[in-house]
Amino acid sequence: MIRTLRPLFRQYPAVSRAQCFSTFPAKFSAAPNTPSPAYEVFDKRTKRIQKDRAASNASVSREVSYLREEVASRMIERLAFISREFPRVLDLGAGAGTLENVLCREDTPDSELVQSRLKHVTMLESSEKLLYRDSDLNQFSFNTKMNLSRVVGDEEFLTGPDGAPLFPPESFDAVLSSMSLHWINDLPGILSRVQDVLVPDGMFMAAMLGGDSLYELRTTLQLAESERAGGVSPRMSPLADVRDMGSLMQRAKFNLLTVDVDDIIVSYPDTYSLIEDLQAMGESNAVLARQSYIPRDILVAADPIYRALHGNEDGSIPATFRVIYLIGWKPAPTQQKPLARGSAQMSLKDALPTYGSSSSSDSEKK
Repeated sequence: MIRTLRPLFRQYPAVSRAQCFSTFPAKFSAAPNTPSPAYEVFDKRTKRIQKDRAASNASVSREVSYLREEVASRMIERLAFISREFPRVLDLGAGAGTLENVLCREDTPDSELVQSRLKHVTMLESSEKLLYRDSDLNQFSFNTKMNLSRVVGDEEFLTGPDGAPLFPPESFDAVLSSMSLHWINDLPGILSRVQDVLVPDGMFMAAMLGGDSLYELRTTLQLAESERAGGVSPRMSPLADVRDMGSLMQRAKFNLLTVDVDDIIVSYPDTYSLIEDLQAMGESNAVLARQSYIPRDILVAADPIYRALHGNEDGSIPATFRVIYLIGWKPAPTQQKPLARGSAQMSLKDALPTYGSSSSSDSEKK
């Protein structure tokens, strides 16, 4: 499914266009007792700082939440079709509470129905500033409409600042994650840990960027840098493919899997606006081997290339966000299971000749 969004065109400060990605030391920082994943792609400290800086400008941060809000609304659509109550829910990588905020809006379909099924939600987020950005009870009604708890911790290892596990096994009836998993280094590990904290027959639902997200920007920056610098640097974060995520969910022993993809296309006035919105979202590049910023001459070269290759007729440029949606259930004895091999009462071989003969006889009558 492809849907198009058009955010309000804002006035962007020219001062930040020369260096759109701030400089952070490429160093992994974890709590003393937090194990490091076998293969690190993303700098978790950098990502946390990016989120902190995005949350520090709260008004702009809320203004660019259009993508997260759209993804949250689509997750709520999926939740509405699941006729189950979930007394204890974990929102993994909750951010400022976008999922909860969208759920409590009056214009959200089935909002009251889904709210009634989520009895208590624990919001887990690594950035304390982002987690508490919208915690004002008077200003943001979702804080009073829902029973919420906020926890600062590592979304990848489910640990607190001291490295100790935050949740005992079988703590939650459902785990939700909206727009967070694409920054996880150890995807098999987090899926296994989600299994541990779920009760039997508990549900895991997630939405993450994947596949060819922002392929327009990726190819544009590669061409611009090749033209100006004679080489290519990792300007964009690597993303998992939908087939990879399906395989990882099976490997983590989730049952009754559902994996699907949406393309959300957002129009921007220019390349600078797109990059600045990504920065304001806290979605800037956090690859360990990245350069600290995009040089000005590469940005200057990128905009005409972007327009020539991908530009819209109205002068704007499109950016495609491919969102992978995952639903899986922790195994339980009472769960639906496929019939045993060979237990069918009728053979497909017997059914096909019957269908074929009836079709041929009908054609002969005609």
